[in-house]
Amino acid sequence: MTTARLTRRTALAAAATLAMPRIGGAQPAMIKLGLIHPVTGALAGAGGRCRMGGQLAIEDINAAGGIKSMGGAKLEALLGDAQGRPEIATQLVDQMAEAGAAGFTGCFASALGLAATQAAAKYNIPFSIDSGIADAITTRGLKNTFRFFPNNTTATNDAMAALDALNKKAGSPAKTAVIVHEDSEFGTNSVKLQAAMLPKIGIEVKAMLPHATPTRDFTNIVLRIKAEKPDIVLISNYENEYVLLARTLVQQRVDLVSTFSISGGGFNLKFAKEAPTVAENMIDFNHWHNPKDPRALAFRKRVETATGFYSWEHPFGYFAVKLLADAWERAGSADKEKSIAALNASTMSDHFMPYGATAFTNGQNSGAHPVALQIQKGDMTVIWPDAFADAQAVFPRPKA
Repeated sequence: MTTARLTRRTALAAAATLAMPRIGGAQPAMIKLGLIHPVTGALAGAGGRCRMGGQLAIEDINAAGGIKSMGGAKLEALLGDAQGRPEIATQLVDQMAEAGAAGFTGCFASALGLAATQAAAKYNIPFSIDSGIADAITTRGLKNTFRFFPNNTTATNDAMAALDALNKKAGSPAKTAVIVHEDSEFGTNSVKLQAAMLPKIGIEVKAMLPHATPTRDFTNIVLRIKAEKPDIVLISNYENEYVLLARTLVQQRVDLVSTFSISGGGFNLKFAKEAPTVAENMIDFNHWHNPKDPRALAFRKRVETATGFYSWEHPFGYFAVKLLADAWERAGSADKEKSIAALNASTMSDHFMPYGATAFTNGQNSGAHPVALQIQKGDMTVIWPDAFADAQAVFPRPKA
C-alpha cells in the first residue's frame, strides 16, 4: 500500500509505482483516496482505529488485484490528521482534492464529518462516512455523501426497542432515567432524540446533563445523578469521558438498574479488559459485526494480532473504503459522476455486518442497523436482536 500524508500546510501527492511493471501495457493509474481522521488530540484513539480499518481495506483490495474493471488500478491512501477540529478537516479536503483525491472516507466525529462532507461537495467528490452518526450528515441534500452505517435516528429508534424489550422481560424495573451527553453535534443530537423517545417506552427523563470534551472530573455530574435517583443512566459521549464517567458512577456507589449508552465512545474491549469491575454488564447500543459470521471473527483476530485491541471503529473504516471500491468496480471508473451514480445504485452485500444488502436513500443506507451489546466476563457480546445474539442479557445489573 502506498500512502501520502497531508498536514494543514502541505498536500503531498505520492508518486507511487507497482512493484512489478505490467507486461504488454502501461500501468493502470492509481486511485487516490483521502482518509481524514483525528489521530492526535482527545479523539486520537478512535480516529486512529477508523484509519487502520480503512488502511486494511486498501491493503486487501490491492492484494486482490485492485479495481479489476479499471485494469487492476490500485488504491493509494492520502492520510490527514483533523486533530478534532472541523476547520482542519475542511482544509484537508481542499488539499487532498488538489492532490487528486477521487474519494474520501472519515471522519469519526460527527462535527468533523459535517465539515468535511460540505467541503467535498464543492468538488462533487464522493465521501463515504465511516463514523459519525448525526442525521444531518446525510439530510442536507449533499449528493456526494454516503453512509454505509446507521444514522442517529435509526440507532436511537432501535435502541429504544431493545431497551423496552429488555425492561419488559425483566418486569419493567426501569422507570426513570438521567441522560449524560457531550455538548457537540453528536451529544446534542443524541439527547434530543433520546429525550423524545424514552417516555414512549414508559421511562421518565429526570434530567439531561451536558459536559464538554474533554472533561477531566465527573464528580459534580455524578452527585447530581445521585440526587435525581434514576433507575438508568444513559450516556452519549466519547472514549475518555465515557470511561471516566463509568468509573465515577461506581466510585460514588450510584445504585442503578443499568447503564445504557447509544454509540458509547468508550464502550469497547479495552475498557472491558482494563476496568472489568466497572465495565461488567454495562449495555451499549452500538455498531458491531455479526458474531455468527466466520469472516467477522477472522477480521477481529487479524486486528487483535496486529494491535492487541479490536473495536467497532475497525470495521467502520474497513467497509467505508470497501463501499467506494465496490462503486468504482461497478462503474469501471473513478469519475466523480459515475462513482456517485454507482453508489446510489449500490446493493453491496459482501460484508460481515448485521445488515443485508445496501439500499441508499439520500445517501443513507436504510438497511443498516446497530445491535445491543453487553460486556460479559471481559468480552463483548450481542444480546439483541435474537438473530445475531451470542449471549443472554443480564438485566437488571446485579447489585455489588
